[in-house]
Amino acid sequence: MDDVMHECRLCARRCGADRYAADGFCGADADIKAARAALHMWEEPCISGQEGSGAVFFSGCPLHCVFCQNREISNEGIGQTISVHRLSEIFLELQEKGANNINLVTPTQFVPQIIKAVSCAREGSVLHKPLVIPIVYNTGTYETQETVRCLAQTVDIWLPDLKYRDPELSKKYSGAADYFDTASAAIGEMVRIAGAPVFDGRGLMKSGVLVRHMILPGCTEDSKNVLRYLCETYGRKIWISIMNQYTPMTGIGVKYPELARRVTKREYEKVVNYAIGIGIENAYIQEGPTAKESFIPSFNGGEGLLPPPRQ
Repeated sequence: MDDVMHECRLCARRCGADRYAADGFCGADADIKAARAALHMWEEPCISGQEGSGAVFFSGCPLHCVFCQNREISNEGIGQTISVHRLSEIFLELQEKGANNINLVTPTQFVPQIIKAVSCAREGSVLHKPLVIPIVYNTGTYETQETVRCLAQTVDIWLPDLKYRDPELSKKYSGAADYFDTASAAIGEMVRIAGAPVFDGRGLMKSGVLVRHMILPGCTEDSKNVLRYLCETYGRKIWISIMNQYTPMTGIGVKYPELARRVTKREYEKVVNYAIGIGIENAYIQEGPTAKESFIPSFNGGEGLLPPPRQ
């Protein structure tokens, strides 16, 4: 996949940037940039488990959603440059800390480098130990089908968003009127590659597809349409996570006043009850005070990115 970096087409923007010379639409050049690598407890139970998911948060993003809760790294470029070799080491360090998996958060813009890093870590050529835990691909889902296919031998667990069904909403909030067409095609390819979900004896996912949908304020009808599509298309072939953790970021109400509030309990219950009514069974729902900024990790310190001090 090296050639793609000369004329980048990893995502549906197909911006064609020579990322060895300039940033793509995603805000990234050819050097890996990440903002945090640490055990992460706030994913679905089958991903985090008791020990945590080994989350690597990459900088940049193909979507730049106006409501992004990780906007410091997705839109503002916070992060540190690391090599492919260092990324391999990070994977192994997270495994050593007890991570249940390696969780690649917003990884689309660095797919070629990630494939190399995972391969090196798995073959045991880094730190003289092999990477044996599953790889989770945690994406906003704006990559092409070709990009997904390139990851077939790298990714075990696919964790895509399906943010919208309505092209007017995706155009307004993500600048991507073609979002549903792109994301649904990518998810179809993920399901084809992964097959039916597989869990271990502790209830942790070992392989498969878990699709996330976060409800936006005032958008319950679109949420219903998203869930109906997933149910009718995939049935029990996937798991679904119905999320109420939307957090209005500072200043969003200036241009998008409708997004300047959290999702109400009534809105969330309406969507969950709809999901139950159409027969969705393999689903996670969120209970309690999940819509808090405490669920958004700090990226300023670059945790886990520098090599540990030698003993």
